[in-house]
Amino acid sequence: MSSYGFIKELIEKEHTPTPAYVFDLDKMKEFVKKVQSCLGESAQLCYAMKANPFLTGPMMDVVPTFEVCSPGEFRICERVGVPMERIVLSGVYKNPKDMEYVLSTYGGKGVYTVESLQHLQILNDTAVRLGMKITVLIRVTSGNQFGVDEADIRKIISDRTDYPGVEIEGLQFYSGTQKKDLSQMKTELEHLDEFIGELKSESGFEAQVLEYGPGFFVPYFKKDKSEDVENILSEFRALLESLNFKGKVVLEMGRFLAAACGYYVTSIVDMKVNKEQPYVIMDGGINHLNYYGQAMAMKQPYLSVCGKETEPCTESWNICGSLCSMNDIIAKQISLPDIEIGDIICFENTGAYCMTEGISLFLSRDIPSVYIKKEDGTYLCVRDSFETFNLNKPNYRKETN
Repeated sequence: MSSYGFIKELIEKEHTPTPAYVFDLDKMKEFVKKVQSCLGESAQLCYAMKANPFLTGPMMDVVPTFEVCSPGEFRICERVGVPMERIVLSGVYKNPKDMEYVLSTYGGKGVYTVESLQHLQILNDTAVRLGMKITVLIRVTSGNQFGVDEADIRKIISDRTDYPGVEIEGLQFYSGTQKKDLSQMKTELEHLDEFIGELKSESGFEAQVLEYGPGFFVPYFKKDKSEDVENILSEFRALLESLNFKGKVVLEMGRFLAAACGYYVTSIVDMKVNKEQPYVIMDGGINHLNYYGQAMAMKQPYLSVCGKETEPCTESWNICGSLCSMNDIIAKQISLPDIEIGDIICFENTGAYCMTEGISLFLSRDIPSVYIKKEDGTYLCVRDSFETFNLNKPNYRKETN
């Protein structure tokens, strides 16, 4: 999983300061195309942009639709030019003012998810008031705060003529991520397939679309079992093709599509031994880097020391960040080659969530810059590093009588 080649070029030629994120668009697009090729005509892809909003623009070349879960994500789509027709506007809370803006500005285009009876009422009433009919998917709950209970869905479908502002196109379902085998997906899809059949027999409702989040596993740590992507997708495709439902299947994926294209680079700024424990201090830390499933730094992520990837490992180190927190440990007892202050460590598989799930405002440290490696081999800084102390700075005003 060597990353040194183009990381070295970026650091040396572009004089990139650390810490920084780097996203390889070639790697991202190649993988997405591979996924779609393995799935064939059985499903189309929808990118859940919360995994990495910086990939939204480039993803337009390789995925048909985007799942958008917040007003901020929607504004990102507006900025990079994602057509409304390619947006599935999701999210557990939809502000009526935001919905009015979207519907009135874009003429009711796109698809909207229904997460509750109130959601349905807001969408219907807004559409009716604006003289339009919009397309919705009803999210089926998996037993948490998201989605609509199946009993309520049956009633909505039965009473669907009471909602003249919406056209119910089908169902949406997502239960979680990092599923290590197909058994849970098989159970979920078979239940959804049966439920869709029951809605048809009970109310004459013919679902056209099933949007499903499979939650495929991404191997973040060295002890993770690395699965053969082609085999997994081939088995999953057979599962889809065995369903009675023959409408359009849309697979909502974020982590699975984005993780492998990302790198996080950070410099060694100090080295020491405390009570016989060797510590490396980096200029980054857990405020910038967060791996799903990483607990107490006991799992070892894929990483390399730039320029020393082929050198033998000589000593084990505890890799820590710069935060004044005992929790700021990325990995414990990880073997490294001979290292020195100034060396750069590159963490791999950081293309999804790592840059947004860290405690980025803690201790008011700077937010890292973000680079993308374009298809022509050049680099583009898509976000400069910026200070956060202004975000945490109180604005005391003189009291007036």
